[in-house]
Amino acid sequence: MSLALQSQTRKYSNEFLNIGVDAAAFGMSNAVTASSKDVNSVYWNPAGLVHLDDWQFSAMHASYFANIANYDYIAGAKPLDQKSAIGFSIIRFGVDDILNTTQLIDEQGNIDFDRISLFSTADYAFTVSYARNLPIQGLSYGVNAKVIRRNIGDFASAWGFGFDVGVQFSSKQWEFGFMARDITTTYNTWTIDEEIFATIQNAVEGQNQELPEDTEITLPKLQMGMARQFEINRDFGLKAALNMDLRFAQTNDIFSTSNVSATPAFGFEADYTDMVYLRGGVGNFQNVRQLDGSEDIGFQPNFGVGFKYKGIQIDYAFTDIGDQSVGLYSNVFSIKLDWQMFRP
Repeated sequence: MSLALQSQTRKYSNEFLNIGVDAAAFGMSNAVTASSKDVNSVYWNPAGLVHLDDWQFSAMHASYFANIANYDYIAGAKPLDQKSAIGFSIIRFGVDDILNTTQLIDEQGNIDFDRISLFSTADYAFTVSYARNLPIQGLSYGVNAKVIRRNIGDFASAWGFGFDVGVQFSSKQWEFGFMARDITTTYNTWTIDEEIFATIQNAVEGQNQELPEDTEITLPKLQMGMARQFEINRDFGLKAALNMDLRFAQTNDIFSTSNVSATPAFGFEADYTDMVYLRGGVGNFQNVRQLDGSEDIGFQPNFGVGFKYKGIQIDYAFTDIGDQSVGLYSNVFSIKLDWQMFRP
């Protein structure tokens, strides 16, 4: 039984859920496990939702791989009482209008371009969050329940479910956070259209002869963070943050063993009167194998700015989705609304 489960467990499963949300967090290299205390905590650490005073809403759009893929996110959250809060979020990562050429050649062997159709491949995550303060001052916890929907045109589709658990603790200017993603492991069960698969099964001799596995298991991931607030003077403030992200598998992370891998992330946010923000960070440290067989360390730099006025906050991040050695930069925009500022 353990051998069967191991054969279906992947190092990288549901990876679209590891990208992140909110341009403000991207600008800080996602080092926000300890300091996230707004509506976007539904993703980063649901324990931070207890700091909300009223409804908050957030939305983000990003384009990846030269605008081939689109990544969209929307979330809302509100306090239930002085001790608890709830939230929800929807994430979509998809590639649309892909050419389906499996029917390009008809039964007589003729090429017929009218037989080309379009399809999309998209991943969705629907999350409901709950957070509550604990009796110890400054200590809170949060839980995410998430449903995952993935589809590849009419070829295959999957449903999945999983849970996340987060904890935050604040003491004066210090903040600490712990986030366990897919704490119970997350299962995806695929349904494959065998009739469609049969039409392409023998397209290349010796390839695609068997149906792929119909179950994926996403292993747990841990994120630990700490942050420190500094008051430079009456108008200027500074927040510095450190994250350590761990996977229970051997990967290309800078610290890697056969059982666990880890990579750090550093970020900062400078603000002027809590209205204008400048952010920067570096993370995703990886051991990258070069063409000559040697290894080098790659990392992901990030930069961002933000502006907040009367309950509306607009953030922008300029981020390298790979590492500093390749020019695959993305522009990320997000907006956050604090409904309290709009009430009469």
